[in-house]
Amino acid sequence: MFSLNYLSGYPQALQDSVRHMLEQNMLKTHLLQKYPRIHQVSNDKALRAYTTEIKNQFLKKSAPVGKVVYDEKIHIIHNALGLHSSVQRVQGNKIKSKNEIRIGGIFKKTPEPFLRMIVVHELAHLKEREHNKAFYKLCQHMLPNYHQLEFDLRIYLTYLELHGEIYKPSEQR
Repeated sequence: MFSLNYLSGYPQALQDSVRHMLEQNMLKTHLLQKYPRIHQVSNDKALRAYTTEIKNQFLKKSAPVGKVVYDEKIHIIHNALGLHSSVQRVQGNKIKSKNEIRIGGIFKKTPEPFLRMIVVHELAHLKEREHNKAFYKLCQHMLPNYHQLEFDLRIYLTYLELHGEIYKPSEQR
């Protein structure tokens, strides 16, 4: 029996479907058919540009993001795909706040829709700190298929945890 830690909040029927695909060795094929290649946003500079483009499209009036980086220290096992924070620094007699977004380094080699979902999630925290109805509404505004991508990402993470890497250079199409 496979452990489906990333899918524990989903209905049993969905979990059973994923479990069946795992047992039949069909999950990798399913993911590769749906998401055949990884993105090209491979460094911090490219990630910042990618994130800024999405922010400028949907959140023009929100506070600027001071730093956007891949962070190898973020472990998805600890329930974090990315982190958002507001860092305060004293400059003279003023306190300056800067928003920072850190994306787990594991996502350097994932399909672009997964990266977009994570970036949208972290950007939504600029306006909504909590995971509430307004937060998810904003995520869906920026990415209409947000919930499907989150589910597919959880399937991908399940496969990764059980079997290892899916996207190897020879499988890039």
